[in-house]
Amino acid sequence: MNTTKLRGPTLGLTLVAACVAALPVHAQGRVDAQGRTPASKQENIGVVSGLAVGAAAGGPFGAIIGAAAGAWLGDKYHKKAVENATLSNDLSKSEAQRQALTKNIGDLHSELLAQKQASQFGAVLSQTDDLGTDVSFRTNDASINATSLSPLLKLGALAAAMPDVKVRVAGYADPRGSEELNDKLSKDRAEAVAAVLTQAGLSPDQMIVEAHGKSESESCDGDVDGYAFDRRVTVRIERKSGQEVASR
Repeated sequence: MNTTKLRGPTLGLTLVAACVAALPVHAQGRVDAQGRTPASKQENIGVVSGLAVGAAAGGPFGAIIGAAAGAWLGDKYHKKAVENATLSNDLSKSEAQRQALTKNIGDLHSELLAQKQASQFGAVLSQTDDLGTDVSFRTNDASINATSLSPLLKLGALAAAMPDVKVRVAGYADPRGSEELNDKLSKDRAEAVAAVLTQAGLSPDQMIVEAHGKSESESCDGDVDGYAFDRRVTVRIERKSGQEVASR
C-alpha cells in the first residue's frame, strides 16, 4: 500500500531529474561537433520551469508536457530577443549611414558655395586688373592697426579661393631718414601685411612681397599729408602671368 503511493511521486522525480540532467548546456553563438546549435539559455530555463510546473500539476506525464511547452516558450523568447538585437544593430547602422550622408551633403553644399563665390570673384576680376586694399602706418612703425585687419582677412580668404591669382604686397616709406632705414621699414610693413594674409588662408606661394623704401615718394620736404600717404602697403590681386616680378 505504501509502496504504491510512493511509486508515482518517485517516478515523477526520476523523470524530472533525468530531463534536467539531459538539458543541453547553454553556449550561445556556438555549434557542436554534429553541426547543431545548442539550446538557448531561455529554452533551458523554459524546460526546467515547465518540468516543475507540469510535475506539480500532472505528475510525470504533466512534467513531460510542461517541459515541452516550456522549451517552446523559451525558444520563442530567445528568437524574439535575437530579432530585437538584430533590429537594434540595423538601426544603429542606419543612423550612422544617415549621419555620414548628412555630412556628405554638408560638404557638397560648402564646396558648391565656394565654387559659386570663386566664379563670382572671377567675373569681377575679369573686369578689373586692380582689386585690392591699402594699409596705412604711423611714422617709423610697422604695426597694423585694428581697422585694417578685417579688410585684409577678407581679401586674403577671397584670394585663397582663387588658385589662378597672385597677390602683390608692396611696402613704402616716406622720404625722411636714410635709404637703408626706409628699405627695412617698408619691408617690415609688407611682411606684416603678408602675415595677416597668410592667417586668412592665402599660401605664401601666391604672394609677391616687395619693399620699395622711399624710392617712389613724391612728397616735398615738410609735406605732412604727403608723408602719411607714403607710409603704406598696397595689396593688389592680379591674374597670374608668364612673367612674375621678383621680390625685393
